[in-house]
Amino acid sequence: MTPPKILLLLSENWTLTDGQNLGSLVDWAVMAERAGVWGVMLSEHICLGPSAGSKGREANERAYMAPGNQDPATPWPSSMLLNAAISSRTTTLRLACCAIIAPLRHPVDLAKQLATLDCLSRGRLIVQPTVSWHKEEYDCLGIDFHRRGKLLDEHLQAWQLLWAESPATFEGEYYQFRDCYCEPRPLRQGGPELWFGGQSLNEPLLRRLIDHGDGFHPFGPPSEEDMQKLKADFEAAGKDFNALPKIGGIRANFTSDDAPASLQESMPSIPPQIEKGFDTFCVKPNQFIDDAAEMERFLDELVTSFDRL
Repeated sequence: MTPPKILLLLSENWTLTDGQNLGSLVDWAVMAERAGVWGVMLSEHICLGPSAGSKGREANERAYMAPGNQDPATPWPSSMLLNAAISSRTTTLRLACCAIIAPLRHPVDLAKQLATLDCLSRGRLIVQPTVSWHKEEYDCLGIDFHRRGKLLDEHLQAWQLLWAESPATFEGEYYQFRDCYCEPRPLRQGGPELWFGGQSLNEPLLRRLIDHGDGFHPFGPPSEEDMQKLKADFEAAGKDFNALPKIGGIRANFTSDDAPASLQESMPSIPPQIEKGFDTFCVKPNQFIDDAAEMERFLDELVTSFDRL
């Protein structure tokens, strides 16, 4: 059996490094590749408003950030720029932009940025397009929050054309362009792998997964009902559900609000997900270490622990 793949989350690790010391994240990616980690993941916000923390904060600051539990001053550096830097110092590591809030940009501009990053990385890019949840972020950029789902759908349609051939023409409700040469196209034919996920398996998400999806990356463990629904819809569309990559995550077993969890005590959360078909797992380092000097040792322990599975 092939060992499950590790996707190291580099965002949200501000208990380990300063939010302006972004070179440390690049260094960790280099260490991860050397240790045998499959890929690294960066998420994003362009900006946050006061309501980002309206639901209160997690008891342990090392926990995953979720809608409404974030300090508005949380650093969210550009995931595309950071992955470009990581690309220049690695050769095999997969680079996952999870998530890219597509409606906050124009589809031609975003298609160009992603294609450039895919070429720089020699086809190692993965993109998870999303609409996100934070209305104030849309307000700051002058974009209608309530149309974000329709905007994302037009992005996906436009990217297919822009990444297939030049010139491309698109006539959508919100975006239009004609005879557009958007070069270079991605190195990977058809564009980067596209993953989709969210807090719930709603109909728009199901449709995007079936029409465009190369991977299923939910926020938190999906219910058995959701998994059965996804499987049934995939099979109804004539697609192989078992071949769809499924991305889960390690569930840190915090025993204190002011200390990291034990990796070995948290590893039992992985096998039940493997039994459900999940094959790639997100790991956030600061959930398990409090000193950046321990990163290399931690990565070696992490890879060894996953290999044993």
